[in-house]
Amino acid sequence: MATIELLNNADHLGVKIRTERSPQLGDNQMFCLSFPAEFRAAQAYYPILFYKDGNSGQFMPVLLLGFQTGENLFVQQQGWQAGYVPLDISREPFTIGLQNGERVIHIDMAHPKVSSSTGEALFLPFGGHSPYLQQVAGQLETLHHGITDAKQFSQQLLTLELIESFVLDVTLNNGQQHSLHGFYTINEPRLAQLSAGQLAQLQQAGYLEAIYMMLASQSQFARLIGFKNQLLAVS
Repeated sequence: MATIELLNNADHLGVKIRTERSPQLGDNQMFCLSFPAEFRAAQAYYPILFYKDGNSGQFMPVLLLGFQTGENLFVQQQGWQAGYVPLDISREPFTIGLQNGERVIHIDMAHPKVSSSTGEALFLPFGGHSPYLQQVAGQLETLHHGITDAKQFSQQLLTLELIESFVLDVTLNNGQQHSLHGFYTINEPRLAQLSAGQLAQLQQAGYLEAIYMMLASQSQFARLIGFKNQLLAVS
């Protein structure tokens, strides 16, 4: 269970963060949040889809990391198997919050990456932010603005009826079959029917490129399937 605390150099001076990647350190996520400004880097490695939150009904773009709950195929013994680690993964165990109208950093002290003995220090001996914490603060700021933009992106695509349900059926080398449900993608026939004005509106918002990045990312399903077949071959 998460134990969220406001980060400060009095209570967390000796806290360290383990930055290696493993399922045991909380990296066993099937998907993670993403946002349009991240799509260019992400589409070279991950399928980019939409996921609908069951509680809020909000559609959000996500990067697919595995085919089943608790599976992250990019985490292997050699480390993270991609040239880009998503911000929603690399920012763990930190989140951004508001206090007196200002953004502040929170830390989940129950997260397995939190350590008292090994890892990256958060504060310098006399209390200043370490280079690692400065990097995290920048990531959280980028993620904060990115998620706000992602909500607007998703809403605009919904308004234009550009989001449709998606099912992927996969047959692995050993004969196992997986069917990926619960995700959404771009409705390409509807995209082709948009008027010049609607396309211009998407372009002005910076979302037309994001749409095509999402479509291009579908080629990365082959990468995921390859990772899954490799995993089954050695198990």
